[in-house]
Amino acid sequence: MSIEFDEKGKYFTDIISKIAISTVIQTTTHRIEGQVHVRPDGRIKDELDHTEPFMAVTNARVYDMRGELLYDCKFMTVSRAQIVWVIPHDEHETAADGGEG
Repeated sequence: MSIEFDEKGKYFTDIISKIAISTVIQTTTHRIEGQVHVRPDGRIKDELDHTEPFMAVTNARVYDMRGELLYDCKFMTVSRAQIVWVIPHDEHETAADGGEG
């Protein structure tokens, strides 16, 4: 890690601060529950708009279309091209929870 200071005492570092947002990610074939990391002033949409082909997800649980758990891992990457939709987990409600969808 490198830290540089300017003449006013402001520091610059190569570490990027991010916050983890629990999300539900639907791909073309799987549902993934995990954490997407965004900058403190950013949104999930900003993370989805990056040009890199893959997005990092931590503490991921991957489910098949029937809802059966397939994988449980600390880190994975997801192809942005395969993502259909993303919902912040605190806004996720299923029909069984009383939601409409």
